[in-house]
Amino acid sequence: MKIGVLGGGQLGRMLALAGYPLGLRFRFFDTAADAPAGHLAELGVGNYDDTEALERFAEGLDLITYEFENVPVETARFLQRLAPVYPPPQALEAARDRVVEKTFFRSLSIPTPLFYPVLTKNDLLQGLEQVGYPALLKTRTLGYDGKGQAKIATPADADKAWEELGGTPLVLEAWVTFEREVSILAVRGRSGEMVFYPLVENLHQQGILRRSLAPAPRLTQALQAQAEEYARRVLLNLEYVGVLAIEFFQVQGQLLANEMAPRVHNSGHWSIEGAETSQFENHLRAVCGLPLGSTAPREYSAMLNLIGKLPEPKDVLAVPGAHLHLYGKEPRPGRKLGHVTLRAESREELEERLEALSGIL
Repeated sequence: MKIGVLGGGQLGRMLALAGYPLGLRFRFFDTAADAPAGHLAELGVGNYDDTEALERFAEGLDLITYEFENVPVETARFLQRLAPVYPPPQALEAARDRVVEKTFFRSLSIPTPLFYPVLTKNDLLQGLEQVGYPALLKTRTLGYDGKGQAKIATPADADKAWEELGGTPLVLEAWVTFEREVSILAVRGRSGEMVFYPLVENLHQQGILRRSLAPAPRLTQALQAQAEEYARRVLLNLEYVGVLAIEFFQVQGQLLANEMAPRVHNSGHWSIEGAETSQFENHLRAVCGLPLGSTAPREYSAMLNLIGKLPEPKDVLAVPGAHLHLYGKEPRPGRKLGHVTLRAESREELEERLEALSGIL
């Protein structure tokens, strides 16, 4: 079976690595000729509105998936006429725009922070009256890893935020004082079968995920059940196929949905070594119509992103339970270059190994 992947970044690269043992073959499509997935498989280069390039990409493919949600919905719908596309384009449409996304969550009775659409400076001022201070002003599309957003702590910050981001559709979101950020990865197969990974706890700095702990410390059955129910509603409503990630704020034992990603996700990288079946393999099983694998954690795990610069591999691998994953990217500030996963038999042992890695990373 030959699978086409829209996007050729590290997520696509890891999909290919998970798919080769299953006998799958891959072709990628990206706007960049040096996309990391091109190290492992065919890479078509072009713009997402280039129908001739898309037709060449789709030729001979059994199905198409994507590794990031900033693919235009029109591209997915065009390709759907040439080969099955999973997750379906309606999932892409629901996740690309933050206002559409939060409205969708609320239509399914999934709570979110307060939000207010912003097109004009007057909208911003009205929104601040509704949402209050502090607040976050964000672009509605294309933002990721902390890009395309500005904090408004006082009325004086509003002018600066508007100068920085105005001129494009925006959304104003209430600032949430949360206990922690957690995320769930859910998987739905073509037959309707669903499995869920345990909630993980995520630490972000400057809008970029730095560390995930799996399963999340102090994880209760009630919290896991709440996350699974919210994910189940999304999967069923969208007739979803593949891996879905939903990020939440935990506030007084309740979950507020922040955003979702219709794809494999950074907070699930721990599953490569830490779960019975990785998120990448389960995504491929789902889209190919194969039985889904167990999501049970093997031990206690952590994932640490390598951002901006790389450590010496020998130093990382000297830490017991450490596994190094490099993406083949040129270093530059703020860029995700790889990640390290850690496993240990106990939470205490995991913390000790994290401490040993902290001096290296």
